[in-house]
Amino acid sequence: MVTHLVAWRLKESALGNPKAENARLLREKLEALRGQIPGLLRLDVFFDFSATENSSDVALVAQFASRADLAAYQIHPAHQAVGTFVREVVSERRLVDCET
Repeated sequence: MVTHLVAWRLKESALGNPKAENARLLREKLEALRGQIPGLLRLDVFFDFSATENSSDVALVAQFASRADLAAYQIHPAHQAVGTFVREVVSERRLVDCET
């Protein structure tokens, strides 16, 4: 099993929306990937409530059966479409890919 963890810090505003609205839209777009991408076994999106200087705003935890499935997810058109939105609203990104 492969786990893909991503944490984003969002811009205070982007695309005419405040951070909270972009966080909601990001969650909606990510959750819409469920069932669209072969090999994507689980996908959960979380919002941070601590709001510290060290915290991110949104986190993604996705699980795949294999590294090959994760690689296929990365280039899937549905994932690429979400990435276009992410690049507009995110100021910082952290990533961990691991075998679990």
